[in-house]
Amino acid sequence: MGNVTESLKTLLESDGAMCAAIVDSNSGMVLGQDGTGLDLELAAAGNTEVVRAKLKTMKSLGLKDTIEDILITLGTQYHIIRPVAKNEGLFMYLVLDKAKSNLALARRNCQSVEADLNV
Repeated sequence: MGNVTESLKTLLESDGAMCAAIVDSNSGMVLGQDGTGLDLELAAAGNTEVVRAKLKTMKSLGLKDTIEDILITLGTQYHIIRPVAKNEGLFMYLVLDKAKSNLALARRNCQSVEADLNV
């Protein structure tokens, strides 16, 4: 099982990875971060609101399902937000350089890290 530091290093092995964080979505606080390119404290707080809004919308729609991941596509970057199923209230956040990354492989890497993450 991977701890936060090991999990972040594995996330950053994805082609085009710029930075990553493990975030507590109850508080918006970063539990661990690695890489450069963004203010991850600010991004974590903002993406906490994204996760909360999606969960609220799903509840309003009566959807009895879970979020696998949330993908935000910018002009030059991909942002992947992946809730950690076995640790409710945590999510992984990975930022990729769009020109250098393989989105399918990065999502697969996130799935693998999620399965091994031990917080």
